[in-house]
Amino acid sequence: MTRAPFSLLAAALLAACSQDPGFVGVPGIREAEAHEVTACTYLSNISMTPGVYGPLLAEQGLRYARNKIKEDAIVAGANTVVFDKVTPGTDVYQIRAVAYRC
Repeated sequence: MTRAPFSLLAAALLAACSQDPGFVGVPGIREAEAHEVTACTYLSNISMTPGVYGPLLAEQGLRYARNKIKEDAIVAGANTVVFDKVTPGTDVYQIRAVAYRC
């Protein structure tokens, strides 16, 4: 087997990942605290379970899930999200946020 098919497959996978907002971030939306959105319009509760856990991948899983929640919030018409507080150092199995239009 030659390396060309593998190289093409790897390039295609990397290209797909580089377009995924979960990996690259979501422009046009800001994170806020609950007290900052009192004059904003509530739109939706959004939650997501991180896809990976453990000491090596947990941080990437959380970042990906937060970015996907931001993407969902934009689709709902939001420009601001308020994430539930998480105790540092604890395992997170569900990320929750509220989407607002401010």
